[in-house]
Amino acid sequence: MEPTFRRKQNRLPLDVYRGTAAYSLTLRCAKESLPFTNPEVVRTCVDALRTASDHHGVSVLAYCFMPDHLHLLVQGADRSFVPDFVKDFKQGTGYAYRKWTSKPLWQKSYYDHVLRRDEDVSEVARYIVGNPVRAKLVSQARDYQFSGSFVWGEAVVEA
Repeated sequence: MEPTFRRKQNRLPLDVYRGTAAYSLTLRCAKESLPFTNPEVVRTCVDALRTASDHHGVSVLAYCFMPDHLHLLVQGADRSFVPDFVKDFKQGTGYAYRKWTSKPLWQKSYYDHVLRRDEDVSEVARYIVGNPVRAKLVSQARDYQFSGSFVWGEAVVEA
């Protein structure tokens, strides 16, 4: 009998994704794709992110569109469910991008980290918006046009 291999489950139990916790998410773009170098694509994705966050009651504390992936720091509300928020966002943006380019936008799934109580949310937000500096795309986080916060506005990149 041949051994069967099971893919490692990359999601925690679903109850973890309900309620007021904060989550650091990374969504990777399709292989060999750099869609977030195009300001129009990023603008469309930011609009879709705002729509999905409003619809699902998820606060976007920080976002950073790197050329080939997206970093998010989000916080749920009492009735929010983060996997549905991510699904709607990826589905809507992926559909629009495929209409423009006939190419996929996203890889399957995403990486997540549920912040522990001892993790400072504002420190994680500053780390996320600091990614373009570490990647040497800009010398200061405030100079990067594809990052921000729906909650803290420009303050997240100024800190």
